Amino acid sequence: MTTLKAVWPAVGSGWRWFTDFRRTRPFWGGLWMLLGGWAIMSLTFAPISVVLGAGFGGIAGYLLGGGLVLFGLCAWFAPRSRHLAGFLGVLFALASLVASNLGGFLVGMLLGILGGSMTFGWGPKRVKRSEEDVSDVEAVA
Repeated sequence: MTTLKAVWPAVGSGWRWFTDFRRTRPFWGGLWMLLGGWAIMSLTFAPISVVLGAGFGGIAGYLLGGGLVLFGLCAWFAPRSRHLAGFLGVLFALASLVASNLGGFLVGMLLGILGGSMTFGWGPKRVKRSEEDVSDVEAVA
């Protein structure tokens, strides 16, 4: 029982860190892009000789799915580049419809479009102005 008491503070601080991480970046958009990229790539797993022998059709799933995974990670770890990551994520997801097994049988494509648009539309949380700040601004004007 004493070890359980020692674990709960660590779990609590880890959860607070994750909550702060999630709220300061486009977390859900990045997650959907990661899952969409994984769905596209998972449907193209084959031996490398088969992939290279098939040409662009064989390697497109790896390129487009890997790009979606990369853009999802960029959304998490470089939130200032969210517009570029979101825009390119949507483009890669749309390209996967034609180039890679109907975009992971539509699942990967739809997740990529959802995640890319959520990432593009995300904005940092605005700081609320207190009533004192508002009255100072009104007094100056």
